[in-house]
Amino acid sequence: AWAPRERLQALNESHLLVGDDLHAWCRHKGLYAHQLQTWRDAFCAMSEPSAKQNLGAMRELQGKHDQLERQLRRKDKALAEAAALLILQKKFQALWADEA
Repeated sequence: AWAPRERLQALNESHLLVGDDLHAWCRHKGLYAHQLQTWRDAFCAMSEPSAKQNLGAMRELQGKHDQLERQLRRKDKALAEAAALLILQKKFQALWADEA
């Protein structure tokens, strides 16, 4: 049983070998060429997410982005309203202070 790191090492060592050289290397390591091909295919499949996964992730991120944009606009409006109320409160207090 080859560990993933050992498989990657074997793929690196054998990637330029072809024909008899590859078969000799495989015999030396106790492998078959089809095992290397299977490992290579599995490695490539892991490193290349499918288009559906990319699209799904993009849609999820876009939805999160839109939600955060709405939340930011709502908070900006609330902050502007609070600032306006504070200014009005200070003006009202100044008006009462002038009359007293």
